[in-house]
Amino acid sequence: MIRKAVFPVAGLGTRMLPATKVIPKEMLCVVDRPAIQYVVEEAVEAGLSEIIFVISRGKEAILDHFDLSPELETELEARKKTALLEKVRRVSALVESLSAVRQKKALGLGHAVLTAAPLVGKEPFAVLLGDDLVQAEVPCIKQLADKALELKASVVAVERLPREKVSLYGVISGEDLGGGLWRVQGVVEKPRPEEAPSELAIIGRYVFFPEIFEYLRRIPRGAGGEYQLTDAVAAMIADGRPVYALEFQGTRFDTGNKLGFVKTILAYALRDPEIGEELRRYLREDLALL
Repeated sequence: MIRKAVFPVAGLGTRMLPATKVIPKEMLCVVDRPAIQYVVEEAVEAGLSEIIFVISRGKEAILDHFDLSPELETELEARKKTALLEKVRRVSALVESLSAVRQKKALGLGHAVLTAAPLVGKEPFAVLLGDDLVQAEVPCIKQLADKALELKASVVAVERLPREKVSLYGVISGEDLGGGLWRVQGVVEKPRPEEAPSELAIIGRYVFFPEIFEYLRRIPRGAGGEYQLTDAVAAMIADGRPVYALEFQGTRFDTGNKLGFVKTILAYALRDPEIGEELRRYLREDLALL
């Protein structure tokens, strides 16, 4: 069983300034809930029962969101706002076990994952990035977890992107094993499009075995002067340890930039049972977009 999910949420969210000056980017709202809630819901639906947040100063609102809210619940109950009360209680009950560790310096994703090592211990675990929301029949992280347990090896999620966009991601080269599964042979962090080894970009879902921590402790600083998670993956591969990549089934939305965030809101709003139909009518008739 894979029980633990690590959420690195210590980033500054500079691409979404000034909105993220005092509000964590993960708490920006997509329709009626913060973006991070969708990702936590994915983890819980996949059976991951222990949630570990890697936070930085000013990110306590993320923890508060999933904690109990006695004063708010009492007020809603007194006002007989039953529907709203149930929504609040549902969020509080979402996470059975919640813990956090602070990343004091912004030293990269690899450093953030390593910071969680004392809470993860010696067992396989998942890593989910709050920027990426995935709509899928089977939760994206469950697709990876099932494959990782089957192969007894680390698995990363990849998505085939236009070559001009791969420079924002870690990009793999590998052996095609069929069914969307790849045996990773190399990883390049944020390559130039013409130098990218493929169009398969790593997105924000990973399942690792605890051996990853050994490599995160020994890698030097990489791209941007940060400790890159992809460098640790590359070091594992160089040592002959198997790492796999899975082209997951589902649709990914990137909330980490303005255009992606707006696209995400529209996609989720159109699927919302309360407002979807009216929004579709508005886009089609008032704006003549559909």
